[in-house]
Amino acid sequence: MIETGQIWLVWEPVDMRAGIDRLSGWIQESWGRSPCDGTAYVFRNRQGTRMKLLVWDGNGIWLCQRRLHRGKFVWPREGGVVHTLDQEQWKWLIAGVDWTRAKARPDTLWQV
Repeated sequence: MIETGQIWLVWEPVDMRAGIDRLSGWIQESWGRSPCDGTAYVFRNRQGTRMKLLVWDGNGIWLCQRRLHRGKFVWPREGGVVHTLDQEQWKWLIAGVDWTRAKARPDTLWQV
C-alpha cells in the first residue's frame, strides 16, 4: 500500500532504463512539480507489461519496478498527461486487474 496523498499514472510510456534522476527531472520539467511532494508517480513501458513507481517517503525517493509475466497493466486510454488513482484502484492496478471496473455497478436490469 502506498502511504501518499495522491497516485498519478503518467499516460505517456517511458523508457524503463530511466532511473530516479531521469524520472525526477521529467516530473520537474514537464509539470513543474517536485518528486518529493508526497505524490506517487507511476510510469509504464510501451508494451504495458512493466511499471515503475517513484515515491518520496519523507527521507528519500524510492524507485520500484513491477513486471507482469502474463497480461498487461490497464492504463487510461485518454491522451491526458496524468490520471489520478485512489488506494482501491491502485490495488487493482498492481494486481494486473482492470481497475477502471473496480467501482462498476452491476446492471440491475439484467436477468438470467
